[in-house]
Amino acid sequence: MRSTQLARMAAVSPDTLRHYERKGLLPAPLRSGNGYREYPPEAFARIRLVRRAVALGFTLDELARIVKVRDQGGAPCRDVRALAASKLVLLEGRVAELQRACDRLRSVLEHWDTLLDATPAGKRAALLEALDGFVDEGSPSPMVPPALRSHRTRAAKRNR
Repeated sequence: MRSTQLARMAAVSPDTLRHYERKGLLPAPLRSGNGYREYPPEAFARIRLVRRAVALGFTLDELARIVKVRDQGGAPCRDVRALAASKLVLLEGRVAELQRACDRLRSVLEHWDTLLDATPAGKRAALLEALDGFVDEGSPSPMVPPALRSHRTRAAKRNR
């Protein structure tokens, strides 16, 4: 089937198919006489496999290594399992970090409620100034993705 037909069927763009091909996730398709890419029926199953694995957190580069082993007759199952386990550890760490952030924000809100209750209407309660002791200035927000955090850290070090 042609790339536009396969892309439509798999709910991806033709550019995604070409990207998967460059990464080694899809074998190079045959070319018709007029140069159109002609994918075999198995390509659809491969795309679905890639999309499901990406949804679990696998990167395209990781999948390319796994697929290469599979396509050469290997059995990368234990590697896949170990990789998924390491992703789970990372996710659990992020969940714990987010839980700490929720707890901190909950405490801040409770403190602010106390300040607001003691502040006359129309007067400032200095809520942001009251953050001292609740938020460490040096700790990054868990709302900021880790990749962006490291970028911010590098930028801060350069600016010193």
